[in-house]
Amino acid sequence: MAFIQQLAPHVADLIAAGEVVERPASVVKELVENAIDAGATAIVVEIRRGGMGLIRVTDNGCGIAPAELPTAFLRHATSKLRRAEDLAGIGTLGFRGEALAAIAAVSRVEILTRQKGAASGAALRLEGGVPGEVEDAGAPEGTTISVQDLFFNTPARLKFMRKDSAETAAVAGLMQHLALSHPDISFRFRKDGVDSLHTPGDGRLESAIYAALGRDFARGLVEVRGKGGDISVHGFVTQPLMGRGSRGMQTFFVNGRFIKSQLLTAALEEGYRNQIMKGKFPGCVLFVTLPVTAVDVNVHPAKTQVKFAREKEVFDAVYHTVLDGLEQKNTPAGEKKAAETVNPRNDFFQTMDAKTFRQSAHAAPPVKKEERGAAQPTYPSRSRPNFGHEGQTVMRLSDVETKPAYQVDRKPAPVSALGKAPASVIPSAPAAREEKAPWKPVVASSTSVKKKEEAPKAAPAEEKKPFIPAIPQEKLELPGQETFLKREELPWRMVGEVLRTYIICESAEGEIWLIDKHAAHERINFDRLMAADTPPMRQTLLRPIAAALTKEDGALLLENLPLMESLGFACEDFGDSTVLVREVPADMDAEDTTATLEEFAQNLRSGRTLEERRENLYHTMACKAAIKGGWRSDEAELKVLVEKVRKGEVKYCPHGRPVAVKLTKYELEKMFKRA
Repeated sequence: MAFIQQLAPHVADLIAAGEVVERPASVVKELVENAIDAGATAIVVEIRRGGMGLIRVTDNGCGIAPAELPTAFLRHATSKLRRAEDLAGIGTLGFRGEALAAIAAVSRVEILTRQKGAASGAALRLEGGVPGEVEDAGAPEGTTISVQDLFFNTPARLKFMRKDSAETAAVAGLMQHLALSHPDISFRFRKDGVDSLHTPGDGRLESAIYAALGRDFARGLVEVRGKGGDISVHGFVTQPLMGRGSRGMQTFFVNGRFIKSQLLTAALEEGYRNQIMKGKFPGCVLFVTLPVTAVDVNVHPAKTQVKFAREKEVFDAVYHTVLDGLEQKNTPAGEKKAAETVNPRNDFFQTMDAKTFRQSAHAAPPVKKEERGAAQPTYPSRSRPNFGHEGQTVMRLSDVETKPAYQVDRKPAPVSALGKAPASVIPSAPAAREEKAPWKPVVASSTSVKKKEEAPKAAPAEEKKPFIPAIPQEKLELPGQETFLKREELPWRMVGEVLRTYIICESAEGEIWLIDKHAAHERINFDRLMAADTPPMRQTLLRPIAAALTKEDGALLLENLPLMESLGFACEDFGDSTVLVREVPADMDAEDTTATLEEFAQNLRSGRTLEERRENLYHTMACKAAIKGGWRSDEAELKVLVEKVRKGEVKYCPHGRPVAVKLTKYELEKMFKRA
């Protein structure tokens, strides 16, 4: 066994850098957070070649003293912690003192800084973590840090870097989050000399959302605000109809720090339950503020995950804030919420307990014996709401005499238990108006239907002469079509469809099958795509679709353009994380293009090999092209689905859900206590 020895400081720094500096976006995150902690009101970030060539961060913060420059690049050197008790109340973004040391260990760094009120500034250069001499230099107030040739001394890390476009998209997505977290700071992001993001820094969250996430996302937002105890939640959420195909537009901040939390995601989506379409996810920009002692930000090296001391209270605060905000948005002014409405019509259908019912029954005056059969009981007339469209007129039987014949409702009258129409429904013909009116109102019933000859005759019209064609046509006698194919008796019978989703059929063995038509069709599409040797047939769109995606999703799809081509999508870069789609698969609805691309991007992250990525994409394509639950389906296509399920070709959907459920005769009789 090898003996134990202490690692060299340089090797230890490289290992520590691997925990903090994962990619260029990690460098930008650490440098910008330091600028925010320095009190900057304007921050400029410039990158080249996705950050692998150059990263420059300029701010107008407090600056660094020249004597402290070498110390700033030592491990565990920080100005934000003094003692162990400070770890329980961290209120700054950076605190470990590892960022500058880790960045300098794997790159060439140059820093230029000047404190406010100082006559001159200072400059320092480092290469591979080795510092040079501190030099006097002219500089504006604030700090400028340039990072060049990232991972130049760690080729093992360099070969795992992705394309420049993907690294640029990662930095752009990070800058969006940073700009949203501090709307009072003006952020400017330049990639390869072109401005990509510029926020005004006016302190309004709406302005930051508009600049960072775009106009389409900003115009469909609902402002939410709530507080419970020492936990407050505020921000914006999307309207239920503006759901997206992935969770890429969900942004959470805890005490001003961007985090990824499954707890907050679950609380947000719980507030949208029964309001958003299945398969869609809400977007948000939510800020959660709570005491610094109630959250631990020291559980992840990159500080993107936190741990709450009171998780249930945080969950309830986010859930109720989102739910109340959506209810206030969907409830018009002056109306009560659905939960506060109690019997708005104030009619018979009202809730009362047994005691109240008995009291109301005793309070009613008794009916004398001789009055019970004296006359027909008269019921108070209730005004019924008109459920028709605006402008329609509800026909009453008493209006028959004053309306034209072609407006009379010819629906059959209600039939009594004896099979005869009630006498009160059939009106007697008015004698006074018989001479004036040239027509007689007709009311159809289930037992007596007027014949067509009894209808009033219209005024005699001019007799039309028959049309004689110029070229005489011979009357051809065609033989009738005869069918010699015998109808094949199927070993099962399709009973019907319930809820427009599940097919019910009965087998010859007395078994009852319930089949999910969407799951069955989805599996058929998936098997067909997997077995095909050629790409799917395409359809060219008359009007190309511009799919606005997130920075990371857009870059990920553009990286996999050959894979998208093999799936039937013709895409190209439209700029600003927008993908222009010109062709889609023939069996897919063009309206689902944006949602499909969002799901594609999410599946591309989960698939590791090319075959796994292709299989994940086929899952999405099969689902989008399948018939949906709730659609009206033709009987012929339902029979095809049943036949494939009965033959055993389709058992599970691509996601693993069962396609059919079998119920035997014994199980059915057991439910009714007959077995």
